[in-house]
Amino acid sequence: MTSPPDVDPLKSPPAAESPAASIVLPKRRHSPSASLASLPYRRSNQSLSTLFASTSSLSKSRPSSGTATPTPSAHANSPFSPGPSNGASSPLVASQGRPDEPRNLILRSFVPHVGVLASVDTEEMLQEKGFPGGLLQLVRPFGELIPGKVTIRDSIGSNRSWEDFGVRFTGLKDGLKSARRSLSGRKSTDSRPDSRGGALDNVNPAWLRTGGDITQTEEVVDRHLSFAELQQDDISMDYLNHKEFSSGTPPASSPFHALYLRRLLSALPLSPHETFSHPVACVIAISSRCENPIEELRRLYGTTNTGDLRLPQWVDNSYLRYYVLVHDEDHDDVAKSTSLYQQMTRHFGLHCHMLRIRSNECLPSDDDSVRLPSSEWISSAEELAEIQRRETSDDVDDPTPCLFESDATAIRTFVRELVVQSVIPSMERLSAQWNEQVASRRRGLSGRFMSLSKKWTPFGSSSRNSSGPMSLNSGSNSNYDSLQGFYRPDAPEATMRKLADYAFMLRDFKLAQSTYDILRSDFNSDKAWKHYAGANEMAAISTLLNVQGLTNKTRTESIDQMLETATYSYTTRCMAPYYALRTLALGLELLRLRGSSAADDAARWGSRILEAGLVGPVGHAIFTERISACYASRKGIGSGSWGSRKRKSGLLAMLAADQWAKLGKYAQAEKALKEAKALYGVADSEGEGKKLPFDGMQMLSEELDEVLSANRMGSQEWGEDTIHPNDEPPVVEEVSEELETKPHRQSLIGVPAAPFAGLEATPLTPTRMEHAEPAVENQFEATETG
Repeated sequence: MTSPPDVDPLKSPPAAESPAASIVLPKRRHSPSASLASLPYRRSNQSLSTLFASTSSLSKSRPSSGTATPTPSAHANSPFSPGPSNGASSPLVASQGRPDEPRNLILRSFVPHVGVLASVDTEEMLQEKGFPGGLLQLVRPFGELIPGKVTIRDSIGSNRSWEDFGVRFTGLKDGLKSARRSLSGRKSTDSRPDSRGGALDNVNPAWLRTGGDITQTEEVVDRHLSFAELQQDDISMDYLNHKEFSSGTPPASSPFHALYLRRLLSALPLSPHETFSHPVACVIAISSRCENPIEELRRLYGTTNTGDLRLPQWVDNSYLRYYVLVHDEDHDDVAKSTSLYQQMTRHFGLHCHMLRIRSNECLPSDDDSVRLPSSEWISSAEELAEIQRRETSDDVDDPTPCLFESDATAIRTFVRELVVQSVIPSMERLSAQWNEQVASRRRGLSGRFMSLSKKWTPFGSSSRNSSGPMSLNSGSNSNYDSLQGFYRPDAPEATMRKLADYAFMLRDFKLAQSTYDILRSDFNSDKAWKHYAGANEMAAISTLLNVQGLTNKTRTESIDQMLETATYSYTTRCMAPYYALRTLALGLELLRLRGSSAADDAARWGSRILEAGLVGPVGHAIFTERISACYASRKGIGSGSWGSRKRKSGLLAMLAADQWAKLGKYAQAEKALKEAKALYGVADSEGEGKKLPFDGMQMLSEELDEVLSANRMGSQEWGEDTIHPNDEPPVVEEVSEELETKPHRQSLIGVPAAPFAGLEATPLTPTRMEHAEPAVENQFEATETG
């Protein structure tokens, strides 16, 4: 597991440079890009700009970091036309809207995983077509959003259709080992090729496709932030002064927070304590070039069953196998391939498909060529490797491969048929079987008696150990192997965990919640602490995703207790900071969506992220903004808005602006400062001449204004000249003596402002936030009027 970054989150993140170096600002430079001439992500590099498309705009429909494959011949209601990804069929109304809203991201992150295994001849054919990653690279983007509606039957037999359902295509060994590269010491503006960057390119691709690294997630978001700073004159009208924000309704989630959450939930690592990343099916593919197709399919199946590609013993190996014949439209006979496909169906059943694609390479100049869609749910290591690869490449064109429209249509048809006709029915059948044979015995009075007998008497030992060998725990009737840290896949506890995870992925949250609740007591009795933490985490998330409203008592006695237990077990007993951060981040977002009544609870769990030291400097600033957003969602009562949290929200927004300024992210600092002033009622448009009601806050606001004004003047000077790719780094000729002698510059970069020195050295709890405004520290709650 990854260790937390070596940063004290209870203090403001340290500056990248010394105070003396930070206050030396040049009066004259050619351009920001000229000073960073070695950076290929300057404006002239369209290839690298596409990687940052997800955070370069606040458009209503988020770009997918690439060109979506169009299907112009399909009708709007066709199952093969790209359906809207706004989650319109989600249970809660709060989930509707942009596809990068937090609840939609959570729904689309926990999805079935499908392994991909292709024969050598299939991989060679696709590499000749221009896809070095083979079949996985070709089909992976198409699985993230199934075109059309997907109907799923829940545990009570009712059908529900979803428009934002998807699967993850992965390699069979993905998630087992992570490419843990220490990138925190490398500045986001330092794109020169070095040993670290070169080593990342040579890492096994299966390791790059493994997530769960907080440090790499911070680095990815920092790269996007640095690109936004270089483009700040282009995004000033789009990001900082967007009409949504200027109208008084700030966006629910900034693009950088959405990116942070997406990368946190991408490429979930394989773990014994949860089965979300365990394969539910495997695509075994051969091509029409294969000389002995049936024997080759059997050989590939053997490698997944008992061969080199056999997953660890804690992964259930009885997942669905789906056999695919890749037909070469350009060189092979379709009649011969059809005969071979019929032979495959006789040998392997109905879980077969013939994928007809062209083997000739598609060029961008072809009339019917389209770009391969970019994957949204890639790991942080993958995105960093791709950024480094494009930074060091001399080609400024977009290297994304192209494919023919007929190929795109055939792949969409294949993916939809795989999911709708094989994967979902198989998961529904297994869920019903496990629910009837295993979980139903644990519910009700008899199930409670068996749970007690397991804990206090030896009555339940025979039935619990009949399906597997005796546990290594001497003198115990538990199925948990404490030495290796897992349950065997055929153990009742492992079966019920698969049932709960399958129900969650099929979005049957009621069944998932009831099953997780049963598992909590079992794992606690077996002292399987990581399993126990995972059951509490998913039980809380399942409860928050249900349609039913939650009372304050339910949140206090149920949700808070489960989140607290999961966080404590992950951080203290298991040393798993990634899962602890995931628990708190998801709990924060889902509680915030519950409305004004749960705003304080959401902010409290956000403060826990900072107190526990789970994030680095970038995450510290992002989650400080999220805490501010939680307090801003708290509505007051009556004409005076009694009980609102606008001043708390303003304080957190001001602290976030200070942190962004220390990190050199002035565009984000300006946005946070503008929001803080609006919350305090002194917005620039309507608060000319007004001052903040507290001297310390006014001092900090003035210091931030001066720093941001100096940065804007420098940006205007930089933007006067034309940008050339081969510009040499300029020489600093003059230094502003006025800025060099200003004491408040040091307070923002190195020394904390005096009124908040104690606050930065203390956890960001609500109590400390109240005392940050000394004039009202004794009457904060009673006189809060916004």
